[in-house]
Amino acid sequence: MGECVEKEDLKMIEIPEAIVLAQQINETVKGKRIRHVVAAQSPHKLTWYHGEPEKYHELLAGKKVDQAIAVGSFVEIRGEDTVILLSEGIHLRFHGKEEMRPQKHQLLIEFEDATAISASVQMYGGLLCFREGELENKYYQQAQEKLSPMTDAFTKAYFDGLISAPEAKKRSAKALLATEQKIPGLGNGVLQDILFHAGIHPKRKGSTFTEKEIERLYEAVISTLTEMTAKGGRDTEKDLFGNSGGYKTRMSKNTANKPCLVCGTKIKKEAYLGGSIYYCEECQK
Repeated sequence: MGECVEKEDLKMIEIPEAIVLAQQINETVKGKRIRHVVAAQSPHKLTWYHGEPEKYHELLAGKKVDQAIAVGSFVEIRGEDTVILLSEGIHLRFHGKEEMRPQKHQLLIEFEDATAISASVQMYGGLLCFREGELENKYYQQAQEKLSPMTDAFTKAYFDGLISAPEAKKRSAKALLATEQKIPGLGNGVLQDILFHAGIHPKRKGSTFTEKEIERLYEAVISTLTEMTAKGGRDTEKDLFGNSGGYKTRMSKNTANKPCLVCGTKIKKEAYLGGSIYYCEECQK
């Protein structure tokens, strides 16, 4: 994308952060009416809008916020017949009545009670405002259609179907779980701790997984994402109020070259498949 920056070293919304942000939006602005909208104030070539951002005010002004929900790594804010859809690369912040608004932003939504939410983009991201039903976006559609690990419908049988196809078995653990939207919202960031808890190296081929390892991997997907969400997201990310998440990542930029908490081996960082992987050579052979 023209910059040598690894995706997972950026601030990226994944499943836990999307859920936490949606909850916080519901706690702070649900039921409020939108007074004013400013979009594309600070030009950013890798920010994507739906239609003309200059018309976002006309589209959204006067609308009441009904509900925010997480859809994979998207945060979806519904207001009557309109939708505000925010993708993984967005920084969201809530601003109180007396709080200064940021000088630079790609979207600012002000409410009738003088509170506001701003969104800015670090490297790339989508700020899509549209009337319900008019957006055609394959990633959003996949996130809506596929099962989330945070639901009871995400069973072991469903998980087996994702990773047991012949073509899937040829792929590495990272490629298997964190590419092509197989599990929307499960990106390379949360993947690192999932694989650590499962004891699986990010480069291991799916064809080498034993049945016991597949069971352990499935359990790690559920338990790791559940813990991350319960603790307010990862410590590498910020919530709606600018606070770091309470989940202490085991394998991330925060722990690279530090001792593994389990065995004491130095945690390694490598470039792999367009980004970084973090792993313990002893715990994840």
